[in-house]
Amino acid sequence: MTAQVRTVDGRVAGRRGQATRQKLLDCLAEMLATSPYRDVKVIDVARMAGTSPATFYQYFPDVEGAVLEIADEMAKEASGLTDIVAGRSWAGKSGMSAAEDLVEGFLAFWHKNDAILRVVELGAAEGDKRFGKIRMKVLNAVVSPLQETVKQLQSKRKVDASVNPGAIAGALVVMLAGISSHQKGFQSWGAKQADLKPNLALLVHLGVTGRKPSASK
Repeated sequence: MTAQVRTVDGRVAGRRGQATRQKLLDCLAEMLATSPYRDVKVIDVARMAGTSPATFYQYFPDVEGAVLEIADEMAKEASGLTDIVAGRSWAGKSGMSAAEDLVEGFLAFWHKNDAILRVVELGAAEGDKRFGKIRMKVLNAVVSPLQETVKQLQSKRKVDASVNPGAIAGALVVMLAGISSHQKGFQSWGAKQADLKPNLALLVHLGVTGRKPSASK
């Protein structure tokens, strides 16, 4: 946790001020889940939090500034995705288990943070470097350990040396991110939600190992 929480003008916020600030962030996060980002106004967030716009501006320069605070905290939570991948064995049947756990964890993280991730994706697509940096932090939480996994498999001659670890890891993670934000669309293609995870795991396993998973007995 950060040592101190400060107001916009640099003053250290007391316990009540910190509680008010957090309530404003919680209300904003709730509004983002039900309203388009561009429609969220300071007065509406303040009213929902039971305070005034003037109080909001004590802690945040504008709605975008508060959204970036929420996004930054979300990106910190993405470190949990690293733990799902780092140090896992991809040999034999363990590889399919590792792929399944990655898909399960990634989709769960995206679902939990769907509202703020939509805003991050929008900001990054519009060229806002602040949102782009947060997006990369989230993706790198998986790309980096997955890239290391491919390198280790190459060192053991389990993956062809011509494979670029960064390209494979990056492509798989971007694929997961794209699918995570488009899950409902798969129904129109005849794919049920129950079909999505096992088929994604197959693709991830094949991408990392270059091999079909071992047949179950």
